[in-house]
Amino acid sequence: MSTAPPEDFGFDAPFDRAGTGSSKWARAGAPGVIAMGLADMDLPGPPAVAAALRSRAAHRAYGYTVCDPAGRALVARWYRERHDVEVDPDWVLLLPCGPRTALRLLLETVRPQAPVLFPTPEWGGFAQICRAAGVAYRELALTVTGDGYRLPEAGQLPRPASALLLSNPHNPSARVWPGAAVRGLAAWAARCGALLVSDEVHGDLTHPGRHHPVAVTTAHPWDRRHVVSLNSVGKTFNCSGIPSAFALVPDPALRARFTDTLAGFGLWEGGLLEQTVQEAALREGGPWLDALLAHLAAARARLTERLGPAVRSAPQASYLLWLDAAALGLPPEGARRALLERCGLEASDGAEFGTGGQGSLRLNYALPGPVLDEVLERLDRL
Repeated sequence: MSTAPPEDFGFDAPFDRAGTGSSKWARAGAPGVIAMGLADMDLPGPPAVAAALRSRAAHRAYGYTVCDPAGRALVARWYRERHDVEVDPDWVLLLPCGPRTALRLLLETVRPQAPVLFPTPEWGGFAQICRAAGVAYRELALTVTGDGYRLPEAGQLPRPASALLLSNPHNPSARVWPGAAVRGLAAWAARCGALLVSDEVHGDLTHPGRHHPVAVTTAHPWDRRHVVSLNSVGKTFNCSGIPSAFALVPDPALRARFTDTLAGFGLWEGGLLEQTVQEAALREGGPWLDALLAHLAAARARLTERLGPAVRSAPQASYLLWLDAAALGLPPEGARRALLERCGLEASDGAEFGTGGQGSLRLNYALPGPVLDEVLERLDRL
């Protein structure tokens, strides 16, 4: 057994993003403010991705590329090794766009006639995408128990409905949805002819807990014809600036229609940079991800201990904390501005996450060690 120390990936060293065009830090505004709003890590990405980009850039052929079919098997292997589930490589679509665009194109494919459902609080992109697509939508309030939010049960879902959208794990609370709850929603979708679409971009970032991808968690093969999982290496490996995604679409008919829709918008599987990044991350990024998860778990423990009852739902994944503004001593209306003025910390306003987000804040704690130390000191100003 090796006794070599774990590799140091620089998570506890300063990491300066100045001059990189970071949208997260541009949004934070004034100098001296610590950006904790957008879901984007202030940590150095995997060395394997950097090496792969350098190597590919050195070959000065930058023309059109075709999709490497081996990429589908690589995705399937990742799910088998990281999540202990079997994904049929035929289900995998390797997309040259981010998950948000993939969801928009999926709605274009299915052309919903009945309303689209999604929980609240929930990632605000769902509402934006539905409005852009001209699709009616309805928010469903999540209930809260002692350990956090609970998904609605099938009997609580209104009909008719054309689709149910879900972030899994949950954004903004970082809750890992139980497998039984996910299976119940998939069965509901199959019964009423709807589509369950699960945005799983935080699924590789569980700590602790087990992620349940809807495409393989469903209990019956028929149910799988009514589910789609959307994922990406972007959140997992901190490379969202190079948009890519992969979709797990078990239904061959839907997969073919989705592919046709993509082509109609000038998009095909593959992509030069997308494939380079995705292959390097999935093939060689495991040790970096393991070190990242340890870093995030330690940061989460420090912050949840400091913030105590202000944490609305126990986080189990990602790098997000969902906070009750009033419990922090902040005004429910204008909490984001108050936190900025008092502590120099920039957060996401809970109102961005639908009606269920009023009076809340979302903090991103994927920060280098020294910056997290400064955050904890600033929180003492509350």
